[in-house]
Amino acid sequence: QVQLVESGGGLVQAGGSLRLSCAASGRTFSRDGMGWFRQAPGKEREFVAAISWSGGSTYYADSVKGRFTISRDNAKITVDLQMNSLKPADTAVYYCAAGTGWPPAYAYWGQGTQVTVSS
Repeated sequence: QVQLVESGGGLVQAGGSLRLSCAASGRTFSRDGMGWFRQAPGKEREFVAAISWSGGSTYYADSVKGRFTISRDNAKITVDLQMNSLKPADTAVYYCAAGTGWPPAYAYWGQGTQVTVSS
């Protein structure tokens, strides 16, 4: 059974930092691209960042470029999202996803972790 489990969400003040982590299991993810998405209340889910299976390629939404960093550890089968200089607009449920190809065809999704940034 494929599972993606996010952790690390919480409440932080504007300007602060959080690190999200996603632990994957149930298949060999080492050849999958992985990414982070988010969904704010009343809005559609949007792309945040992605990383290729080797870690050699990354891609970010313009809204987070320069503030967020995605990384992965294929030995541990985890993908992290370091979020700095957080803004209230970053408040959302953050989801981890995985899929084949580049850009990934996301087929696997986690349940999400809440990030709330207070002003």
